[in-house]
Amino acid sequence: MSLFSIIIKGGWLLIPIFIASIIAVAIIIDRYIVIKKSKLNVPSFLVKIRAFLKRGDIDSAIEYCMEDKSPSANIVKKGLKKINLGHERVKEAIESAGKQEINKLEKGLSVLATISGVAPLLGFLGTVTGMISAFMKIEDLQGAANPSDLAGGIWEALLTTAFGLAVGIIALSFYNYLVAAINKLVLDMEIISNDVIDILEETNSHN
Repeated sequence: MSLFSIIIKGGWLLIPIFIASIIAVAIIIDRYIVIKKSKLNVPSFLVKIRAFLKRGDIDSAIEYCMEDKSPSANIVKKGLKKINLGHERVKEAIESAGKQEINKLEKGLSVLATISGVAPLLGFLGTVTGMISAFMKIEDLQGAANPSDLAGGIWEALLTTAFGLAVGIIALSFYNYLVAAINKLVLDMEIISNDVIDILEETNSHN
């Protein structure tokens, strides 16, 4: 039995569940690629940035951040570009850039979380409507229905629950994985941002 024929058998509520599964897969793949590209060797990055800042070579530090292209590098780059306006403006720029990068990383996660909750509910709704139809059939046959008259309708109704639960479980599992991975990146961004601010304040106090 093909996937299309199963969807047809399961009733119209399987269609939004199927569409939700496609959207969930698209978000999971997209976020996985983004997170993979955003990973950074924090100690190595800090060593190089620290060396540039200690020498007062801001232009080279900005150029290095532009080459790296990770969220942490973008935050530092935006902060260093404001260095001529004072250290308070650097802090503000880093905080603002940090919020923007976090929003970029979390794009689509709210949709994935919604799918993980709604898909099973749609499945249960499909089963309930299917069971209602089955009992209506019993009423129409005035109680003379045999098991074969009901079995088809019941297993078709249960299909929606099975699909809904499968989509919900997969979506929730990947949502938790992606949230954990993004939290790790956010922690790295905070470490790097604080370190850069400390170095700038340290160099400023020596001048």
